[in-house]
Amino acid sequence: MNSFGRLFRVELFGESHGPAVGALVDGCPPGLPLSAEDFEADMARRRAGAAGTTPRRESDLVSILSGVHASFSTGSPICLSIPNKDTRSADYNQFHALPRPGHADFTSMKKYSGFSDPGGSGHFSGRVTAGLVAAGVIAKKILPFARFNTEVRSGVPGKTLDELVVEAVAREDSIGAIVEVVVRGLPVGLGEPFFDACESVLAHLLFAVPAVRALEFGDGFAAAGMFGSEHNDPIIDASGKTSKNGSGGINGGISNGNDLVLRVAVKPASSIARAQRSFDFSKNAMAELIIEGRHDACIALRSAVVIEAATAIGLADLYLTDRGLYTRDVENPWRKA
Repeated sequence: MNSFGRLFRVELFGESHGPAVGALVDGCPPGLPLSAEDFEADMARRRAGAAGTTPRRESDLVSILSGVHASFSTGSPICLSIPNKDTRSADYNQFHALPRPGHADFTSMKKYSGFSDPGGSGHFSGRVTAGLVAAGVIAKKILPFARFNTEVRSGVPGKTLDELVVEAVAREDSIGAIVEVVVRGLPVGLGEPFFDACESVLAHLLFAVPAVRALEFGDGFAAAGMFGSEHNDPIIDASGKTSKNGSGGINGGISNGNDLVLRVAVKPASSIARAQRSFDFSKNAMAELIIEGRHDACIALRSAVVIEAATAIGLADLYLTDRGLYTRDVENPWRKA
């Protein structure tokens, strides 16, 4: 359904052009310091404004509707609401009959028997990831020992992302990119064998982010062309530190204390100004499609903080599960002294 998590549960709600989008976060431990100001830095990273991003402007101010009292989490569900103000639903009217190639117009229409909200792509819009970013802020507070470093780079050898964005805008097209997340400071032991392996949990979340097309940890796809002696990570001290990190910080589905390293491929946005061809269901024939509206030339630019948030949510759930299953002797890290 529309929720994730074993102990740290996140449910997203809202549509792109509805009154609001947001998240319901359940399982947050009590005593976590939390205020509306805590969300500002990450929400600002997701906002449009840079070259290659949509002209749509939203304040993305987060309102905490429940689960917090006197600036601390209470232990009950936390409802985070983010209003939608700058909407133009008329730009999307044609997509019911003439669905966009590569988008969810056709599949959502069929799955929900024509009742899904078409405005701004409804619940299938990247706008809904604002709630994911907000939930990620809480997740990172549960992991104060973890340090996140996230970068976006070109997926085309020999060209910078800035160059590709300029080219895409000139072509009335879009471009994809690679987002890399490195998490330092994780303890050994997060994750379970097989179905709740650290990679499995993170993959579940990361592939839920719109436009993610591929995921790799450590050496990733390059490992398929390596010898074991090249891919293996020699342990060099009693803490488990390794001299290289081909596994991306995970062995046997369990974090090994080294840096967690993952990369995702973010596809080019489906909504482009360049003329395309699609099937017109009202005429039962192929037709030219000209997409109006305001769209990103490179959605990866604003997806980086979303990928980071999804990673944090998965790690927070694994951390709380680990403490619940194995009762590790770890002090409550989020309570003020």
